[in-house]
Amino acid sequence: MKGAPAGLLLGHSTPHPFSLVPLTGTRASVQTLLTTLLDPLEPFFSPARARVRVPGATAVRFDQTASEIEGFCRPLWGLACLLAGGGEYRGTQWWVDGLRAGTNEEGDEYWGWPRDNDQRMVEMCPLGFALAVAPGVWEGLGEEGRRGVERWLGNSVNGKDMPNTNWLWFRVFANLGLKKNGGKFSQERLDADVEHLETFYRGDGWSNDGPEGIHQMDYYSSSFAIHFLQLLYAKLAGEDDPERAAEFKKRAQMAALDLAHYYDEEGRSIPFGRSVGYRFAMVSFWGALAYADVELPAPLTWGMVKGIVMRHLRWWQTQHDIWSPAGTLTIGYSYPNMYMAENYNSPGSPYWACLAFICLAVPETHPFWTSEEESHWGVIPQVKALKHPGHIMSNLGGHCMLLSSGQACSYPMKGTHAKYGAFAYSSAFAYSVPPGLFTLEQYALASQLGLSDDDGDYWKTRRLSDSQLVTRGDGDAATPVLLSRWSPFVDVHVTTYLVPPAPETPNWHLRAHRIEAAGREVQTADGSFAICSERAADGRPLDMYDAARGEGTFPRLMGNYDTSTPEAWAGGAEGAFAVSKGAVGIRALEGGARRAMLVNADPNSNLVEGRTTIPTLQGTVRKGETVWYVAGVFAKPARDGLERGQYLEGWERVPVVPAWLKAEMEST
Repeated sequence: MKGAPAGLLLGHSTPHPFSLVPLTGTRASVQTLLTTLLDPLEPFFSPARARVRVPGATAVRFDQTASEIEGFCRPLWGLACLLAGGGEYRGTQWWVDGLRAGTNEEGDEYWGWPRDNDQRMVEMCPLGFALAVAPGVWEGLGEEGRRGVERWLGNSVNGKDMPNTNWLWFRVFANLGLKKNGGKFSQERLDADVEHLETFYRGDGWSNDGPEGIHQMDYYSSSFAIHFLQLLYAKLAGEDDPERAAEFKKRAQMAALDLAHYYDEEGRSIPFGRSVGYRFAMVSFWGALAYADVELPAPLTWGMVKGIVMRHLRWWQTQHDIWSPAGTLTIGYSYPNMYMAENYNSPGSPYWACLAFICLAVPETHPFWTSEEESHWGVIPQVKALKHPGHIMSNLGGHCMLLSSGQACSYPMKGTHAKYGAFAYSSAFAYSVPPGLFTLEQYALASQLGLSDDDGDYWKTRRLSDSQLVTRGDGDAATPVLLSRWSPFVDVHVTTYLVPPAPETPNWHLRAHRIEAAGREVQTADGSFAICSERAADGRPLDMYDAARGEGTFPRLMGNYDTSTPEAWAGGAEGAFAVSKGAVGIRALEGGARRAMLVNADPNSNLVEGRTTIPTLQGTVRKGETVWYVAGVFAKPARDGLERGQYLEGWERVPVVPAWLKAEMEST
């Protein structure tokens, strides 16, 4: 397959070739899409091809050589899948030559022996997979090259310490790649790692990304690593380990019925957790189902699975700002953004997105390719509680949304409270991270409750919490509820209730907090989702809401330093809303007195929109007081067929506070 010539330079109005590929649902069209990712890398290979220095001179927690190894290895996920499916790529030899040079101890571009917990171990996974599924890579190395790969990929890693996380899968695939080609490997190490990874399993198809005591079930538990690699293992090691392969497929069947709730009709996934800068890797689980020959559980069909994958890739084709001027992927989500990045995101890291191309390894005769695309919405339940991740899923109101409690990253991470501790995450209204830590504008508390004891300079939010998934109400009125208890200060205790949307008010979910300010007075700020704060016509800040234009805010959106102006505030029961690309808002329904306003969030805090505002309720809890706050949170995304004047429809249909919640308020 021939790709575009090297030397791509994107200008002001030059679309990336990725956006121009007609994704018709055929395997050939997806093959072409992959080449638009691989081609721009050509100028950034080192002379011997062992390293790729992806544009973006940003430091990362590991060494520069490892960063450039990432740039070399991660695109192999896509290339290996292309080759495994019988495809061709004009630059395949670049990677063969580079692998030989990188593992040559005497060469100028030698990668260096991995140390304990070395980033090089991560990149062994796509290398091992490529060796396992594309025999031409191993054969093309030559005898001396094969010996170098054996030493570097096998001997050097099997005796090293690794993080007690999904990383263990990477060593499994290093050994598996060598095993498939008759190279020197350790079956003992391979078996021990797989056996230990089994201790991460929690039930109902779900694995945790780590041992007991850690509650982290983000995309690493599904598409980025664990489920994805379990399915690849089932395909590649099934003959030697049939019982475990069957078990991994069974788990995938169970998980598929849950994971379907994370993808909406527009093709978007719900951004949640860390590493979302891997972008379309979020959808790789679905292609892996087909690759591993999993029998789909009812009511899912291959047309639905294909639809999830194709719509997702097409949505990313509309995100024109994800590219550098050279045509390479950037660190960020819908635009370059270092605020949301993890300390392990080098310029080459985003190419983990190439996991999405596992579907290219699936034969054209498979029903994944032969089926017509279908929608899974209207087939899966509208609301579903997921015990293990601590999520309540909803596909009401035009987007898929999850309510979340209890998850937390086990180590220090930038924006960790926003990535795991927010109350709600939406496919249409992405989460926001703090670009600074001074005042609400910098904290950007989208779908979070912040508490301040210093007149609003610094804010604390939910990070660690004790969480329960419970049922409240009786009969037809019974609903799943997430209950969490957390303490932003040692002497301030919060109990939060999260209630999913109801069919009669599909754009609203309920949020209730019982705040016990035992030892200090605190200010509170309860944020809705963040939304674009630009006028459609000219990109200037939103004005007061104009029904004729179907755009604007209530109350007035002010600058960062003039929110004391009376017109910037409204009563809590009136609430605050913003209408641009859809509508979001928040209203006080019960409990203590609060006022409503718009937080003019600092730019680049949101994953999708560079300029956002956050409708917010603010109040004060005096020292020694216990106060209940109950709010309705409104969200209605823009979509085809919905006129701008309809975005705010439903705002006046305020949800009813359920009797069970009123009873709990009265009893405490």
